[in-house]
Amino acid sequence: MIFDHFFFTGIRNIDVILPKIMSKKQYIPTELGEENVGRLLVQYAAPAIVAMIASSVYNIVDSIFVGQGVGDLAISGMAVASPFMNLGAAFGAMVGVGASTVISVRLGQGKYAAAQNILGNAITMNIILGALFTFTCLYYLRPILTIFGASEATMPYAYRYMRIILAGNIVSHSYLGLNAILRSAGHPKAAMNCTFLTIAVNTILDPLFIFVMKWGIEGAAWATIVSQAIALAVQLKLFSRKSELLHLRHGIYRLRADIVRQCLAIGLSPFLMNSCACLVVLIINNRLLQYGGDLSIGAFGIVNRVVFLFVMTVFGLVQGMQPIVGYNWGARKNERVWKVLRYTILAATVITTAAAITGECVPGYVTRIFGAGEELTAVAERAFRIIVVMYPIVGAQMVIGNFFQSIGHAGKSIFLSLSRQLLLLLPLLAVLPPRYGLDGVWMSMPISDGISFFLATGLLTYQIIRMRRHETDRVAK
Repeated sequence: MIFDHFFFTGIRNIDVILPKIMSKKQYIPTELGEENVGRLLVQYAAPAIVAMIASSVYNIVDSIFVGQGVGDLAISGMAVASPFMNLGAAFGAMVGVGASTVISVRLGQGKYAAAQNILGNAITMNIILGALFTFTCLYYLRPILTIFGASEATMPYAYRYMRIILAGNIVSHSYLGLNAILRSAGHPKAAMNCTFLTIAVNTILDPLFIFVMKWGIEGAAWATIVSQAIALAVQLKLFSRKSELLHLRHGIYRLRADIVRQCLAIGLSPFLMNSCACLVVLIINNRLLQYGGDLSIGAFGIVNRVVFLFVMTVFGLVQGMQPIVGYNWGARKNERVWKVLRYTILAATVITTAAAITGECVPGYVTRIFGAGEELTAVAERAFRIIVVMYPIVGAQMVIGNFFQSIGHAGKSIFLSLSRQLLLLLPLLAVLPPRYGLDGVWMSMPISDGISFFLATGLLTYQIIRMRRHETDRVAK
């Protein structure tokens, strides 16, 4: 009943919100191949960065409300549930990022009808994958949470939280996918405003559901799903405008093998990246449970949420880069591609360096904001200082991996993702903890970050040399 109330109330008020989100004028983003690259990056990345920061702040606030309203074990329960929740988002990212990348390239090529069909197919794929994930995981929820590191103490919190998140999984998939497509369609501010709407509703509902209605950790889950449902309704209304270049219409929803194949091939990289991240967190949680207990999992959850603020800022920057790179790559304007890449790497390095400074200088202060007790704060402070040691170079590694994805070189992007999370981190998690205990778990992360950076820069250097040699040969002919 509460879900229905907020969902349909959101629909009834869409026409009030809509004029502030998107103009009615049809818009073809040809500026991506013409305007100053630096100005374009700011124009496209700034809304995405603001949205990602706001989204990260929402996650932090969510944890603060749970920590203050339920307790330390609830924080640990959410830390156990988070990678499982992210696994569901990985399926949405596979469709959303893949579809938005292909749309950017098709718009750069002037193939507007093809871009329209990709929009419809993306909606259908998100519904199908979201439903399959929901029904499968709900049936095996307790065993899955046990695998992710839930103990007898944290299982009740993780279970109550995830059963509600899974029930709204189709909404989450569709919301995330359409937001990515909005950016590629030339409406980064609309995507930002939809994210803000989600955050605003969630921030209002969190204390209402947790403290006033006494729903505990389940209240945090309901706040998340209801806020995303309202934002999804706004997105659907936006895409229903026939004045827009990309809009909902009859005949675009039937799955086409070529579109599905292209979207999933490119989206496979972020899917594998997110899936590997979930697998790694699963193993980390089990290692933490073995060497440090439930509180170490809670400490890792706190550190993750704080560094996630910086990582998501870089991700917002990359989202701004993606349509510019995709469009100019499709239009064969390679100098513009290399220029936006350089700007993005520089900005990302500044952001992740700020994360390292925060983790090294004020870890205890940041941890106490979550309402953690003294023991949990001490563990989190130690973890913070070790984990962020290599963060000044993490930003460049993230940008390079997503750059290959943006130009359609999914294999290279997948390799970089797998090398960092599977080929490097997993062996380190097997070798270091038996020798160094809990510190060994923390140390495995910065070591894998450092090695993966050199792999990424080497692969990018090879790509640049190859492309410039190809351009020289073409001019010579």
